[in-house]
Amino acid sequence: MSHPFSTLTPDLVLDAVESLGYLSDARVLALNSYENRVYQVGIEDETPLIAKFYRPDRWSDAAIREEHAFSLELAEHEVPVVAPLLRDGETLFEHGGFRFALFPRRGGRAPEPGNLDQLYRLGQLLGRMHAIAASRPFAHRESLTVSGFGHASLAALLDGGFVPRSLLPAYESVARDLLARLDELFARVRYTPIRLHGDCHPGNLLHRDDAFHMVDLDDCRMGPAVQDLWMMLAGERHERLGQLAELVDGYQEFHDFAARELPLIEGLRALRLMHHSAWIARRWDDPAFPLAFPWFAGERYWGDQILSLREQLAALDEEPLRLF
Repeated sequence: MSHPFSTLTPDLVLDAVESLGYLSDARVLALNSYENRVYQVGIEDETPLIAKFYRPDRWSDAAIREEHAFSLELAEHEVPVVAPLLRDGETLFEHGGFRFALFPRRGGRAPEPGNLDQLYRLGQLLGRMHAIAASRPFAHRESLTVSGFGHASLAALLDGGFVPRSLLPAYESVARDLLARLDELFARVRYTPIRLHGDCHPGNLLHRDDAFHMVDLDDCRMGPAVQDLWMMLAGERHERLGQLAELVDGYQEFHDFAARELPLIEGLRALRLMHHSAWIARRWDDPAFPLAFPWFAGERYWGDQILSLREQLAALDEEPLRLF
């Protein structure tokens, strides 16, 4: 089976960019991206642009435009985010059977793990984003739910036969036990879903010129606000408590933080683990994935996953993080 990007050649990338009126210098650099394909394209006498080609059949046009509109809304309110470029009032284009968008090039460094000053400023950035995000919901984007990220992930792994037979009983058992706990947790903990970045790991919050900016809202969706905060925390419990305090102090300068969502953190971590495995499984027919994740088919990976899910079950029994 040919993969979705089999016909996306460098010439097609250049033709797509030039179809919008830009004159390229024929330099194309593939950037690190698996879900979509992203390229830096040189432009004659100007700064290079970033061209993002969307994976066919993943998002509807309406969902992609909603992502773009969210980015532009944030930028309009001076929240530092790398938003798509507008051409004649449009941000989503088509060429050669592919949908694509163009972005300005904006680099930077990921935050330093545990740096309290940076966490305070990241909290300010996320608070500013959520103050705007909470003003209205998405209409076309998915929500972060136990059903979609948990139960559907397990079904994809089992139906596709990705878990080695020798480890299948152990994996399925711990996964089903964990999902039962997550169903109970998300039913018990009250939260108001808001628009989220959705994949707010440190690599998507970059530092440059003494300021942070956000990139890659491709996974934006509805969900609990704490989803955009918990991946900033690292280390032992006492370290994470201090980090959380700094993050929330900055956040609350711009938006109220609902401390009742804190018990969801370990549940959200568990959902991310399961969803990541299912994401690789669903993309296994794309040749880029076996090359990038060769360990996915081995017993060691699945043994580690069983251990990680068991650790998440134990974490759900521990006292949740709290604010001082």
